[in-house]
Amino acid sequence: MSDIKNYEIKDFQHDSEHTQKEKLLEIKNLKVQFGGIKAVDGISIDMRPGRIVTLIGANGAGKSTTLRSIAGIIKPQEGEIIFQGENITGWSPDKIVSAGISMCPEGRKVFPNLTVLENLKIGAYLRKDKLDDDIEYVYSLFPRLKERHWQFAGTLSGGEQQMLAVGRALMSRPKLLMMDEPSLGLAPLVVKDIFEIIKTINQNGVSVLLVEQNANMALKVARWAYVLETGHITMEGRGEELLADESIKEAYLGKQKTK
Repeated sequence: MSDIKNYEIKDFQHDSEHTQKEKLLEIKNLKVQFGGIKAVDGISIDMRPGRIVTLIGANGAGKSTTLRSIAGIIKPQEGEIIFQGENITGWSPDKIVSAGISMCPEGRKVFPNLTVLENLKIGAYLRKDKLDDDIEYVYSLFPRLKERHWQFAGTLSGGEQQMLAVGRALMSRPKLLMMDEPSLGLAPLVVKDIFEIIKTINQNGVSVLLVEQNANMALKVARWAYVLETGHITMEGRGEELLADESIKEAYLGKQKTK
């Protein structure tokens, strides 16, 4: 994708009038290496509160590794991860959840032998207060989960399991919800529903950092987008700008080059 150009940066992430306090998340020169392989090689990302930001790119580009580093699952070799002005690099995953970051993992990872309700309660394992209002909020987003609250998660459809994974992540009351490939393996109609819910969650005050191979859907909902290629950011811009870019269409949206 050497023909991809960089947009002139005019948006909030790079506007000098915005202070550090106004940034929800800032990643500086993040580097993650497995053995001799550089999965993430010096990327920097800014994110303001109330936004949907997406990372798009091919398999192996470093998208999921970036999310896992933010979540504390993977320890980076270099760089800083700053959340609400505080350096959280190297924090444990539970401390990061307590700080306000929750992750909906790739492949859903529900607990198959527990009920829907039990799975939701596990999402709030660090909380000591009452959960009733939050459970009802999740049910309002996903009525099918309420209908199946007694059902073992392993017997749900793929789409219902994805709903449950999102609902479970919301139970910690995150300020930032990270979603890793929420459309993976789902039917097109279910994917459409999931992205509508993502927009609703965001409108209800939760910022969303989205990793998604369905670049078309991701760019339609995202305020800002980063394109990752082999551990590097090769392009960034508003979602609608990248959606209209010819090189993005050819690389990620299935458009064929004309002769």
